[in-house]
Amino acid sequence: MFAAYAARIDRDQPLAGLELGERPEPEAPPGWTVIDVRAASLNHHDLWSLRGVGLPDERLPMILGCDAAGVDADGNEVVLHSVIGESGHGVGPDEPRSILTERYQGTFAERVAVPQWNVLPKPKELSFAEAACLPTAWLTAYRMLFTNAGVRPGDSVLVQGAGGGVATAAIVLGAAAGLRVFATSRDEVKRKRAEQLGAEAAFESGARLPHRVDAVIETVGAATWSHSIKSLKPGGTMVISGATSGFTPPSGELQRIFFLELKIVGSTMGSKDELAGLLSFCAAKGVRPVLDSELPLERAREGFERMERGELFGKVVLTVG
Repeated sequence: MFAAYAARIDRDQPLAGLELGERPEPEAPPGWTVIDVRAASLNHHDLWSLRGVGLPDERLPMILGCDAAGVDADGNEVVLHSVIGESGHGVGPDEPRSILTERYQGTFAERVAVPQWNVLPKPKELSFAEAACLPTAWLTAYRMLFTNAGVRPGDSVLVQGAGGGVATAAIVLGAAAGLRVFATSRDEVKRKRAEQLGAEAAFESGARLPHRVDAVIETVGAATWSHSIKSLKPGGTMVISGATSGFTPPSGELQRIFFLELKIVGSTMGSKDELAGLLSFCAAKGVRPVLDSELPLERAREGFERMERGELFGKVVLTVG
């Protein structure tokens, strides 16, 4: 079957290790099932995998892709939960949790094998392309907002780095849930787009906000860390799920953190129940993932190049068939 996969690890030029071509058909051990992929979406995790983060050489070649929507063996339209091993389903009881492409072949292929437990019904209101955007970036944003930030309608939230997959999802979901959403971006076009998607206002990176916020959704990392801390109300919460600009924040903010009793919360992905809640929320409220572009799987390299250059607003979706 045709697939996009990591053939080599290159930390400096990750796309040098990306190959497109034939790979073996997936095998389904007991408790697993094979899904015909209709759409799969790119995540920064795929670039990190090509750099060898979470993917050692001995597991190569590895089909990339965490997210997918498709059709099961009975013809049902389904969405895949990307976390393998949650509650021990489908793997041994001592195996640590992972996401597709870390231990198991991913979704950038015509077919993928996953534990049966990881398969959820696709709402009829969502297209395959839309549903394929939800299990990683959108689920991460959903958990950041509603589980870890604990915000309620009327609260204010700053979303750093408008345009990225998680940031875009946080803007749309936050606005739909009645939050006052502010966003930042270095790019004027992305700031305007953020406002079109529901942000109350969008500002240049580092700009002073109209007032301090209840929570910050942080995926940028070192470049926005100080601004995020300074933007919080006393007792506010910064939720972190990534660090695309670097993992070492500047020093000098500790006094503000303890004096204002700020909370710093890490967040990774989300549970199957949270994904089910996200799917229901999108279907019921008319919320739709923001698509940057749709490309056939054969043109996956173009999507990776756009993501590496930071040109995206929303998700790149690869279609199959």
